[in-house]
Amino acid sequence: MKTYTHAQLRDLVGAELGVSDWLDITQDRIDAFAHATGDDQWIHVDPERAAAGPFGGTIAHGYLTLSLIAGFAMKLFRFEERMSINYGLNKARFPAPVKVGSRLRARYVLKSIEDFTGGPGGAKGVQVVTTVTIEMEGSERPACVAETVRLGFE
Repeated sequence: MKTYTHAQLRDLVGAELGVSDWLDITQDRIDAFAHATGDDQWIHVDPERAAAGPFGGTIAHGYLTLSLIAGFAMKLFRFEERMSINYGLNKARFPAPVKVGSRLRARYVLKSIEDFTGGPGGAKGVQVVTTVTIEMEGSERPACVAETVRLGFE
């Protein structure tokens, strides 16, 4: 795992921060996400019905795919700071469906880093924006492309 200081990040805008290992998308993972979120639509959790559907089998929820971003990042890098939090997304798209049995990995590119003030207790820090592309093995189209925003406090 790589640790980046704020000074190092300033020199890396536009650069790739890392690419994760591949992760298998299993029906068990999809079912667990459906259970946790209450989204049990048949295209996700009913393999028999989904086999006759438009994707030829079950697919992962788009938000399941999106939720993998944090876990992928935690195995690749961290930002050196007292604390950081997920501030949200500027944009997220799901260009290709993720069929059960697919393998995904994430590619992180640093889009920007900016100073800010006004965090908890008036804390100063940085806002870090990354473009994350979740690639699907064997697919020309990514499963997800998202612009993530983190706040890092000094």
